[in-house]
Order: sequence, then C-alpha cells, then structure tokens
Amino acid sequence: MSNSPNDPQAGQGRPLPKKEADLFKSVVKHYECKQYKKVIKSADTILKRFPNHGETLCMKGLTLNSMSKREEAHALVKQGLMKDMRSHVCWHVFGLLHRSDRNYNEAIKAYKQALRIDPENLQILRDLSLLQIQMRDIKGFVVTRNTILTLKPNQKINWLAFALAKHLNGDLRGAVSVIDIYLGTLNEGSLELEKGFESSELAMYRNKILAEIPDNLDEALNHLDACKNVIVDMGAWLMSKATFQLKLGKYEEALETFVAMFQRGLTEDYRVHTGYMCALLKLNADDCADALKLRGTNTVATLRPLTDDERKTLIDAYTGDLLESHPRSRAVRRIPLSILVGDKLQDAVASYCRKGLTKGVPSLGSDLSAMFLVEKDGRYVLADDPADIRAHSNFSMLVGLVDGYISSLLSHSKFSDAD
Repeated sequence: MSNSPNDPQAGQGRPLPKKEADLFKSVVKHYECKQYKKVIKSADTILKRFPNHGETLCMKGLTLNSMSKREEAHALVKQGLMKDMRSHVCWHVFGLLHRSDRNYNEAIKAYKQALRIDPENLQILRDLSLLQIQMRDIKGFVVTRNTILTLKPNQKINWLAFALAKHLNGDLRGAVSVIDIYLGTLNEGSLELEKGFESSELAMYRNKILAEIPDNLDEALNHLDACKNVIVDMGAWLMSKATFQLKLGKYEEALETFVAMFQRGLTEDYRVHTGYMCALLKLNADDCADALKLRGTNTVATLRPLTDDERKTLIDAYTGDLLESHPRSRAVRRIPLSILVGDKLQDAVASYCRKGLTKGVPSLGSDLSAMFLVEKDGRYVLADDPADIRAHSNFSMLVGLVDGYISSLLSHSKFSDAD
C-alpha cells in the first residue's frame, strides 16, 4: 500500500485528515438532504487533494446516479470500490447503485459484503432486510431482523418487524411469543398498555396470528375478550368475534354479535349480512367458509340455491325485524331482491326501481344486473352470455317493468296509475 498523501484509505486503512473528514461528513449530509450540487462540490474538493479516496468517489458516483447520469455513476462507484475494497461504505454504495437499477440479487450480495466489514451497521441491515422481504427471502429476513433487534432492543419497531418476520416464515407461535416478550418489557401503566390506536392494532394483529394457528380458534376467541379494554376499532373486533363463533358452530352467539354490529351502524356492510345469514341458517362449515370469502354485494343468497325453508327464514328476517330496526338501510332493502321469487319479487323490484329512478341513482342498472344468476355445479354464477341473460326470467320481468314505466311516464307523467 502506498504511503503517498494522495492515496489515503478509509475504513480499515488510513483515515482522511480532519479537515477532509469533516468535509466528507458534509457530503453524506448533503446527499441525505438531496442537495446534490453541494455534494459534488464538496466531493470534488476532497478529490483534488486525495483523488484516490474510495468512499468519496463512491458517494460522488451515487449522487450522479441520482442526477440521472447512470454510466458515469457506475464508473465512479466501481473505481471507488477498487480503491478501497475494505470499506463498508463503498460496498453499501455499490449495493444502493444495484438497487436503483433493480438488480436486487447483486444489491443483496453487496450489502452482505458490507456487513462482513461492519456487521453492526444498522442502516445496512435495514436496507438488507427491505430487499430480502422484497425478494421473498423470508428466512434471511428473519435472521436480519433478529440481528437488528439484538442491536436495538429498545425500539418498538424492531420487535414488531421481528414478529412480522416470524409470522411470514410460518412460525406462528414464535411470532406470538415475540409480541408477548415485547409487551412484557413495558412498565405497568405504560400508554402502550392502555386503550389507543397502536395498542389496539397490536392486539388485533396478535389475535390474527392466533387465529391462523390450526385448531386454535377457542384461544383466539378468548383473547378477544381479554384485550377488549384496549380495542379502538370495535367494528373489526366484533367481526373477528362473530367469525370465530361462526366457525366454532356457536350460531346463537354469532347471531347476537352480528345483530350488535347492525346496531353499531354496520347495516351497509354486506360481509356482516353474509355472516348474519350463515348464523341464522346455521350453515355447515364449508358453506360458511365459502360465504365469508364473498366480496361486494354478494351474500349467501347469491352463493347457492336456497331451500324453501331457508328462503322463508331469510325473508321473515329481512322483511320483519331488520326492516323495522333499520328502515333506511339500502342493503336491508336490496338483499331481499336476491331471495324473493314470483310476484313478491316483482313487487319488491318495482318499488326498488321507482325509488332509484326518482332519486336518479346512476348505478341502478349495474345493481340490477347482479340479479342475472345461473346455477352451475350447485353454485350461482353471474350470467355473462347475452343469450343466457335474455333467457333469464328476471330479464323479461325488468324489461316489462321498464316498458311500463316509459309508457306511463309518457301518458301520465307517473310511474304507474297508483302513484
């Protein structure tokens, strides 16, 4: 190694003199603040006296890359790395350059090389963990987050990130254990143990992990009762509780929970209506599982054909207690259209259409198109073939209603003579 003053080495070698070392610190600071012109100016000042200083060459190259000068940036960073291969800064910058090029595997290799030189560098560890999770290297992510937690156990984010890593790696009990250990480090009376958004979300996340453990729904249900005093999002808490009760076959308790959700104002959430129907009809586990996966305005009534008894039970509920309790709920008025048949269905659709047309609801057409369901392998699917739609009984009924409205409006300016 040359001892020339023009060839100092950083990291494991000779450091810069104090004046240039302070200037290099300003290079890093200006880069973090995205003051790229100042970075170039300070780096050039250092390189005038020490043109072979690897870390400065790398930082200048990284800055040029941020200024869209990719080729020049790559050349400078490679030159800087060759000048000082024992510097973790050079390897880190080399990794950042690969990351900007979306060459993530090479970036990970560079980060790991930097960590061989400085194994406790938190910034490099964080950057490595982000790429590992992006590349789905879950096992590596677990190791990296564990290292970060070991170095900084006083930061909440490190505990939660390690719990997340365990969760993603399939170690569900391990993830729960990490959360419990973290909660055990808090002092009695700590704000994080009292009711609040963060403590609420952490409790719900712990409950989610418990529910994912096979045959562990009883423990998950008991945990909900135990953490109720810190929960802020009671809607999510009730939904989880009702879902667990439903899966455990506790239909009466689940029904009470879903009714409580309606009373809290969740009457427009079709997931709640789906769960309510499952509990009311006491559906088997397979049907409940399929129903809880439904999205949008789909419910049990649009999942599969209903028996006469099931249809009667739902009609009594939606035209009786629910309608009396929530007369202004659009969902309570819309769902019976998927249950009723014959003349009752036509009367309900006519009433629904008149209200929608009077208010000028633009989505009325797409809403009613969901009524064109055809049975396939014991399940309902939405008809998409024009021939199937025209052959559907609901199609002729809707056409008849609309034609009647047009004729009546033209002659009487009313939807019907009874209006």
